[in-house]
Amino acid sequence: MALAGKLSQLPRLGSYVGRSRSLIFNRIQRRGIAACIDPSTGLTDEQKEFQRVAFDFAANEMAPHMAEWDQKEIFPVETMRKAAALGFGGIYVQPDVGGSGLSRLDTSVIFEALSTGCVSTTAYISIHNMCAWMIDTFGSPEQRETYCPDLCTMERFASYCLTEPGSGSDAASLLTNAQLKGDHYVLNGSKAFISGGGDTDVYVVMCRTGGKGAKGISCLVVEKGTPGLSFGKKEKKVGWNSQPTRAVIFEDCAVPVTNRLGQEGQGFNIAMKGLNGGRINIASCSLGAAHACVQLARDHLTVRKQFGEALSNNQFLQFKLAEMATRLVASRLMVREAAVALQENRPDAVALCSMAKLFATDECFQICNQALQMHGGYGYLKDYAVQQFVRDIRVHQILEGTNEVMRMIIARNLLTD
Repeated sequence: MALAGKLSQLPRLGSYVGRSRSLIFNRIQRRGIAACIDPSTGLTDEQKEFQRVAFDFAANEMAPHMAEWDQKEIFPVETMRKAAALGFGGIYVQPDVGGSGLSRLDTSVIFEALSTGCVSTTAYISIHNMCAWMIDTFGSPEQRETYCPDLCTMERFASYCLTEPGSGSDAASLLTNAQLKGDHYVLNGSKAFISGGGDTDVYVVMCRTGGKGAKGISCLVVEKGTPGLSFGKKEKKVGWNSQPTRAVIFEDCAVPVTNRLGQEGQGFNIAMKGLNGGRINIASCSLGAAHACVQLARDHLTVRKQFGEALSNNQFLQFKLAEMATRLVASRLMVREAAVALQENRPDAVALCSMAKLFATDECFQICNQALQMHGGYGYLKDYAVQQFVRDIRVHQILEGTNEVMRMIIARNLLTD
């Protein structure tokens, strides 16, 4: 069901809920937000409603559990299904198969708001949305009807399988092989660093059905439980601990030809189109973390005293806070511009998505890291949320294409006639 039909289901807070912790979210502070960093600025009334629902959900259903999910490495299935009931399981999937049918800008606004409650969980939801969109966009009518409704409700969860042990940034060199035998492909190989791996139900897999290079890659949908599909050990990570990460292994795994998305050789193009949106999504998650950290830093500076006065009276820290706010707003504007370009399929969309991902993930990490520094020793304690935001968004500079690869894409765009 479209998100617009769900807006009445959550109570309105009316303002952003700022959070600080002395013992892991045991104290909730409701604070107004400074107009200069207000994330609702420039949005339509409808978008403000989407945003308000997402902020409410983040504050009520995610933030109180964020630390526990991190420390106990809990994959919060039921919470995500609650999010899906609000339309967050298939935000930019078409309504005829259960999606919300919203725009890329709407999606960015929602993921930014959700990430103030838990970056790691929101980042997985963004990957799930990307997979659902790929099936919706490139799948046959039968594939869309088979997979999309359950993905949109999150009755089933999806994982994106591109990276391999030997091919990360150089995705076109992937080796996972799919050999056509009758009405099945026989899949052999492995994928690395797969978010949700082992706990999810549907795997969107890029594999080699032809010769070397990008043109030899196709895309298959592999269901959990398929003979020959197995998983590696659960990885121990610095952040993103509310979502499991495992290798996905294929050993003579027979996948019906009817599970191929698009035509043979179209897989790399499908993967890259998915990643353009994925880059906006992950940049939006960084925005949410940075927004929360500016709030946390502001709150800490006003209550913490040193040398007989509040830290907020220290001009050096005032200037640092001002720089953080400026970086946040600049990043948000860039991400939203790229989201609009992608929605409109503009010729500058790929470069702008790369710019937004590069700029926002770098700048937002610096914002969160500076917020931790402002907390002093307290910022390094797991009783305080700021350290988790730092740990959770560090990986955003690596995944969905490293920021070094983003620079390559932007430079190539600039140097190509």
